[in-house]
Amino acid sequence: MKNPYDILRCYPFSWICVTVIWVLCLIPMPETPLDGVSMIDKWTHFVMYGGLCAVVWTEHAFNRHTINKRFLRTWAFIIPLLMGGLIEVVQATCTGGQRSGDVVDWLADGIGVLIGQGLGMLLARAVASCRKGRKEGASCGNERRP
Repeated sequence: MKNPYDILRCYPFSWICVTVIWVLCLIPMPETPLDGVSMIDKWTHFVMYGGLCAVVWTEHAFNRHTINKRFLRTWAFIIPLLMGGLIEVVQATCTGGQRSGDVVDWLADGIGVLIGQGLGMLLARAVASCRKGRKEGASCGNERRP
């Protein structure tokens, strides 16, 4: 990245995911019909962080011809883990008791990050394969499309 703003321009969906996670984790949660589902909060954390990592990997594959593993270790693994921990601290200290920080939520974030890494790698590989196929004249399996 030559310009620091490139990371904002090249990864818009990742930044949208980050923003949505922060908002959802800091707003007071109303009662919902899903409140009775066992560990729904943990599943939510798992899905949010897994989805974030998969989106970062996929956008990276769309933006680059080669996978930069150092970039992905930082932006799709370390940063989401640190962000999850920071959100739990902020929930515990800055929400006036309306939200509470929970180490188990952070564990769910971490599990989501790990699963998101695997899913993201598969998606990035598929995107890279499709891009390579287009370069060679193949159609990426879309030959039936008009």
